[in-house]
Amino acid sequence: MPHAVMLDAKSLGPQIDLSAIRDAVTQLDVFDQSSTQQAKERLANADIALVNKVVLDAETLQQLPSLRLICVMATGLNNIDLDAAKALNISVKNVTAYGTASVSQHTLMLMLTLANRLPQYQREVANGAWQRSDFFCLQDHPTLQLAGKRLVMVGQGELGTEVARLAEAFGMQVTFAARPGNEANDSRPPLDALLPGADIISLHCPLNADTQHLINRQRLAAAKSSLLVVNCARGGIIDETAALEALRQGTIGGLAVDVLPVEPPRDGHPLLDALSEPLNLIVTPHNAWITPEARQNIIALTANNIAEWEKQSATTE
Repeated sequence: MPHAVMLDAKSLGPQIDLSAIRDAVTQLDVFDQSSTQQAKERLANADIALVNKVVLDAETLQQLPSLRLICVMATGLNNIDLDAAKALNISVKNVTAYGTASVSQHTLMLMLTLANRLPQYQREVANGAWQRSDFFCLQDHPTLQLAGKRLVMVGQGELGTEVARLAEAFGMQVTFAARPGNEANDSRPPLDALLPGADIISLHCPLNADTQHLINRQRLAAAKSSLLVVNCARGGIIDETAALEALRQGTIGGLAVDVLPVEPPRDGHPLLDALSEPLNLIVTPHNAWITPEARQNIIALTANNIAEWEKQSATTE
């Protein structure tokens, strides 16, 4: 059985049981955080690297002759030089669908919160507007009943499909848009045809050349002034500056994001600056996936990846 090193265990959050991985290897060394330089040292004698966000570039991988498997404890592989790993005969495995229930729950929470104008009403309660009201309730911000409304989804994978199922339980009419960049070969309607009639748009697609600023100033101008925009995919799929401008001008009805182009946003971001304004705006800190069940599922799936790799290795030796 192999020797494994976990480079950034802290990214998995607190109270995670690593027993499934420990049972799959002879030795497991666990580090809370690691830089790429530290990774070179810590993986020197390892057969398996367990990593979430630590960058393992070509230079690093070339200095690790013992390394035979990289287990990415996430879906995205952009922190691994895949070409270098292939050239060095290092297998790379990731985990998918570990947080479907968690992320879809968070997505619906954002939809519901925007639809009910919760950011604005909570601010008014905190500021004493309800307490000073001549009437028993506040009604200054029109809410949106989800039943019968049109939800346009970009991304029909496991996550998008589950969000659609939950939305239909609220009585929403769900339509999936064609894959951006592949509209000519896709039987689903293109986003531009769906957007003018959409009440809500929810993004569940990867960030690539075809989806960078998919929701841009031109498309927002074609949408309803009540449109709610939800992004639990990747920062940069929305042109956040254009969306914030539309929200301030009242040409869209609400904006909720769980992701920003740079995370953590140490140098700030216009959406963070706007949270103090009386807008229907929500920014959550990329935590749609963090339920304990989802995080523990990452461990189980990673242990399965190790077991499958060991089985394959045994049959080829």
